[in-house]
Amino acid sequence: MYDLIVIGGGPGGTSAAITCARGGADVLLLERGRFPRHKVCGEFVSAESLELLRDLLAPQHATLLSSSTRIPQSRIFLDGHTLHTPVDPAAASIARLNLDDALWDSAEDCGADCRQQISVQSVSRAGPFLVKTSVGDFETRALINASGRWSNLTPAFPEADSKSKWIGLKGHFAEASPLPSVDLYFFDGGYCGVQPVDLGDGFDRSGRVNACAMVRADVATTLPGVFACHPQLQERSRAWKPLTEPVTTSPLVFREPQPERDGILMVGDAAAFVDPFVGDGISLALRSGRMAGECLVRFFAGIISLPDAASNYRATYEERLVPVFRTSSRIRRMLRLPQKVRIPILRFLEKSPAITRYVVRKTR
Repeated sequence: MYDLIVIGGGPGGTSAAITCARGGADVLLLERGRFPRHKVCGEFVSAESLELLRDLLAPQHATLLSSSTRIPQSRIFLDGHTLHTPVDPAAASIARLNLDDALWDSAEDCGADCRQQISVQSVSRAGPFLVKTSVGDFETRALINASGRWSNLTPAFPEADSKSKWIGLKGHFAEASPLPSVDLYFFDGGYCGVQPVDLGDGFDRSGRVNACAMVRADVATTLPGVFACHPQLQERSRAWKPLTEPVTTSPLVFREPQPERDGILMVGDAAAFVDPFVGDGISLALRSGRMAGECLVRFFAGIISLPDAASNYRATYEERLVPVFRTSSRIRRMLRLPQKVRIPILRFLEKSPAITRYVVRKTR
């Protein structure tokens, strides 16, 4: 019998596990994959979450932040226009390969029972939660689902056709002296984000960038296909040399946030999937994991009941994180307007950098 089982070892799951383990809870953290690994991710950590990440990491991983590449600006390329926006305070570019590994190790460091390559088959509840896995059954007083947006533990969605199905693709490439900027290239049917990233493996001395795209399946299914969709991106990518095998994920499904279901606290993409162009997916996962953990610590201490802890988490999530999803949806609708409508808006934003900065802040 554990106090808490966390399903999923990404940023949301480890954030919750670390918070509860430090609060004295007996925590089991389960991950079906194996670290280190590449994942489809923009690898952008906004300044708003750097302090939280610093607090979560064990002391031996402090250099992950101090040596990370800083991103002080953003450029948006759309319809032949370029919007320049300062990122102030500067964000950090941290490879998921390194981030996930450091957070997992930090969870182990604070006493959580961390197990990899274990798949969860089902969850039931008759008193305590019963979690059936590939290596046996476990019981727990509380349960957090951080298994991502698409697993057997999250609600199923109808299969989309190629014109409505969205996929994610990512790869690392060598580029000579990339600018310290997160660059977003938008085109009909998708977009691609490019930013420098540092793995500390020798290639970074000559420059490494992460290219991460979200695209409709009928528009492109490979990164070269994505690059060809935008003239400026295609020109930029001509000299790139691949440093990793591309990774993909699908389908990408947008839905209303669901921070709690049947007494299970949902964090990260399991609760909701934010459009990656806002650049705050890692931040939202870390913050939702911390909030869920803080609500459960009071339950473990006997101060409140589990339903009260779940209710508190739902209320906190809706207050602090749901506005980000709403802003993201509004911007996404604007980007889908006909080009003849978008262009006047872009011209206005080019001449009004203060408004552009305001819109960016609303996605944090």
